[in-house]
Amino acid sequence: MRQQLEYVWEDLYLEAARGDDFIGVQAYSAQWVGLDGIEPHPVHPDNTLVRTAYRPDALGIAVRHTADVLPDVPILVTENGIATDDDSRRIAYTTGALSALSEAMDDGVDVRGYIHWSLLDNYEWGHWDPTFGLVAVDRETFERRPKPSLAWLGGVAKANALRQASAERRSA
Repeated sequence: MRQQLEYVWEDLYLEAARGDDFIGVQAYSAQWVGLDGIEPHPVHPDNTLVRTAYRPDALGIAVRHTADVLPDVPILVTENGIATDDDSRRIAYTTGALSALSEAMDDGVDVRGYIHWSLLDNYEWGHWDPTFGLVAVDRETFERRPKPSLAWLGGVAKANALRQASAERRSA
């Protein structure tokens, strides 16, 4: 059942990108599949604001699967993030997602870039919630207030810190 759903949801579209310059991958969480098909994720205190499972490892899973289907097409992560009001949780999630991405790259997956979703807490799905952004936006004054996750992610990018940590872990 999982392979059938995976083909309809992903592989059919991935195969259409054969020979392209790159393929964009978006990943936030994982979908449960049982013997009878898709199963709703159970209510859990660790769920995100959009009620999906907290799965930072989903990014590594998604880029690995994409590389399995399209081994010669470079990957660009076009969206990855978490819907949360807790910025320390955003940092923890993004740390896990980037670690999984770095491990996939260490294993040979050709990833050329990463875009975090989103810079701003934006208008999405007909309302201003849930909050995905690295920068809070006051809806009355439109003042923008950087969250600690913005400086953290900028520091990671500048130092290439997670990739270096992953390489050190593998050589130990």
